[in-house]
Amino acid sequence: MSSVADFVIGPFGSAFTVENYCDDPTYRYIRGKDVKPMSIAEDDNVYMPKADYYRLAKYALKAGDVLVSVVGTIGNSALIEPQHVPAIFSCKSTAVRTRSVDPRYLIAFLNSRYGRTLLIRKERGAVQKGLNLDDLRTLTFYVAGSDLQRRIATTHTLAGQAKVGSKVALEAAESSLLKALGLQHWKAPEPLSYVRNSSEAFASGRLDAQHFQPRFRALTDFIDASGQGGRLADWLSENQRGKQPEYAEDGLPVINSKHVLRGEVCLNDENRKASFGEDDLMIRHGDVLMNGTGVGTIGRSAPYLHTKNAIPDNHVTVLRPKKGLDAVYLSVFLNSMAGQWQVEQRLRGSSGQIELYPNDIGKFRIWIAPVAVQDEIRESVETSHRLRLQAAELLEAAKRAVEIAIEDSETAALAYLKEFQ
Repeated sequence: MSSVADFVIGPFGSAFTVENYCDDPTYRYIRGKDVKPMSIAEDDNVYMPKADYYRLAKYALKAGDVLVSVVGTIGNSALIEPQHVPAIFSCKSTAVRTRSVDPRYLIAFLNSRYGRTLLIRKERGAVQKGLNLDDLRTLTFYVAGSDLQRRIATTHTLAGQAKVGSKVALEAAESSLLKALGLQHWKAPEPLSYVRNSSEAFASGRLDAQHFQPRFRALTDFIDASGQGGRLADWLSENQRGKQPEYAEDGLPVINSKHVLRGEVCLNDENRKASFGEDDLMIRHGDVLMNGTGVGTIGRSAPYLHTKNAIPDNHVTVLRPKKGLDAVYLSVFLNSMAGQWQVEQRLRGSSGQIELYPNDIGKFRIWIAPVAVQDEIRESVETSHRLRLQAAELLEAAKRAVEIAIEDSETAALAYLKEFQ
């Protein structure tokens, strides 16, 4: 591959650590786990201070770079796009800068069956597996003709447009909710101090000041003042966390907290499978999944819109709404400010291990919106889901076209891609 690209290795792990993360979203730090097949993950971004970015400027990424994971999950390859920069990457990836091939074609090859096989064959180590720089430089690489590279690049661009459309539709759903409820411009009180009776503390089983912040009560009072507030537990036929799966070669796919994104449940070949019993809790189409543990992931919710049943692990809570409360609407409510503030209020534990238990989720106050509002929000989320699946299909087609070119001919690969354009 050295004949068509240059390589940049990431900084040593000690050069930038978790303790240095900041809230300012200007300069992104792309970790090894952010590099997924064909794309950079956008659901759990972390950022670095300006001073650290410029201190490590020689590792700055450029739009068009390809990141390849070289430690841990070997061989994932993704394109750096304009929205990802300015950014620095970690030592768990290597940046590839192409000279004479389209980078969108390169990631299609590297993520194809043949590219991944060639990468895996070069991995080193037993416990901590990895690839070194020479492994990438000497990787055998199929250079397709310009027509196929151009068509694969177009397919990748169409997938990107579908992803953007999906994100816009999801944002529109939350905006519709906040506007309909009247929370769009609502400001919570922020007193310098506050007092709560001991009876309130004992009744709630909480002694921490965080739980009693005035903004939380102001929010739930606002919801109840609409005349359509309700206790979430009263609107659920199921509110239960999964258990530790018994992993197996065959069975149903397992959904864990990393699969439950904001408004989306990931279900693909990466999901491990597990055996199940007749009485085990199952995830069904129309359920809402909510992460119950983990800093950065706790309280994240998504509707399960896939048709195939799945198994929740012990970090995922399954919520099954009753008639009158749409599952898609509920997931948007839980991900909105109205839901996330209640997550903050009711989570338990210290920063090292925080939990959101089903009983506490059941105490959430929710707005039972009019049917027309719930339907409008569902339509936006379903549009988002459809576009997300379309994007995934297009990226899969790009990989498959490379495989067809190798197995048959580039003419056959071009004919295959016509179906997707």
